[in-house]
Amino acid sequence: MSDRPANGSANEPSSVDIDAATRRLMTALEALESAVERRREADRDENELASRIQALGADRSRLADELDGSLVKSRRLERVNREIADRLDVAIGTIRSVLHAEEDS
Repeated sequence: MSDRPANGSANEPSSVDIDAATRRLMTALEALESAVERRREADRDENELASRIQALGADRSRLADELDGSLVKSRRLERVNREIADRLDVAIGTIRSVLHAEEDS
């Protein structure tokens, strides 16, 4: 009689062991593929977010420039409005003076 198992030497794995190791390897590979895909999706999401942030920054800059332009225009209009109001006050005063002078004469 021999000390060897019926299916080979004591150092050789059995087909059951090989099948189990193969299943574990396949499970590990599937998990790795899933992790890689999740990472790719996260990278795509991160790149998309970075693009959106960049676009928002550009929009903010453009809007800030437009706001500055609008403020300058508004101040200019206010100044012109005050000048016109002052001129109208002077004109009204002049007309009243002329009317009062005609009434007095």
